[in-house]
Amino acid sequence: MANKEMVEIRWHGRGGQGAKMACLLLADVAGLEGKYVQGFPEYGPERMGAPITAYNRICEKRCTIHSNIYEPDYVVVLDDSLLGSVNVTGGLKEGGAVIINTPCTPEQMRPKLRGWTGTVCTIDARRISEEILGRNFPNTPMLAAVVKVSGALEADRFLADIEESFRHKFAAKPEVVAGNMATLKRSMEEVLVG
Repeated sequence: MANKEMVEIRWHGRGGQGAKMACLLLADVAGLEGKYVQGFPEYGPERMGAPITAYNRICEKRCTIHSNIYEPDYVVVLDDSLLGSVNVTGGLKEGGAVIINTPCTPEQMRPKLRGWTGTVCTIDARRISEEILGRNFPNTPMLAAVVKVSGALEADRFLADIEESFRHKFAAKPEVVAGNMATLKRSMEEVLVG
């Protein structure tokens, strides 16, 4: 979070993809690092597969803003099929970045972003998740990608803190911890910035 007192992140996904869970995990870990945090979803009568939005604020000082995020620093897109129906870059701050789950390169995605000229990052979250976890859980790779791209949290400390969080949450399933940690580490290495 280079010289920024607050970083705002907007997540776009579909119900069941884990955008809400990733958003809340990011808030948990940022809180462990001593940051002031907010993590909350916005949804109504959505169901599995319907578009959802979630938000994070990570602050150095107590945050008194309690609203959705309309001008985020970073946008995370868990499902690139949303690009045709949702203006994911709407309000995205100049100097910010959009991070998309896709096998495509940033250059291939740029024409789908309604004129966005800023930074585009891509990661094949599905492939990474399926190779390591055996199923498509895009939220874990996307969580790592937003930490890497935003710099909102220091990467090594993030990995240590989230591993501790996973060990607590999945005490009865230690194999879940190892798989998720491997997914996070590979994702940080494979995110493409364009």
